[in-house]
Amino acid sequence: MATADDVRRIALALPGAIEKLAWGMPTFRLEPRGRIFASLADDDRVMGVKCPKEDRAELIAAEPAKFFLREGHDDHYAWLRVRLDALDDEEELYAILLDSWRQAAPRKLLDAHPELAPPPP
Repeated sequence: MATADDVRRIALALPGAIEKLAWGMPTFRLEPRGRIFASLADDDRVMGVKCPKEDRAELIAAEPAKFFLREGHDDHYAWLRVRLDALDDEEELYAILLDSWRQAAPRKLLDAHPELAPPPP
């Protein structure tokens, strides 16, 4: 089972990542502009990550115990919630955080870390 400590350790190991408290919860951002790529809920059991709006419904339908939207808030943003205790292992947590990091990272940061680029289609 993934924990908030696992999220923090993995997120902060990604290039350019910093932690900043916002709205009463830890957020993980990319310097210098502060683009958020992940956050932890105040109960440390749920993580928010970037996710294209067009992909959310499929993820939620496939694994509703794992993925969900916060009604009334996430509807308008490219964001998805993840129940940490539903993740299969640390590899899955890493993959989710890396995907979110890629979506938030500016081109210059992505170019500086080709080892983190997504595999070709």
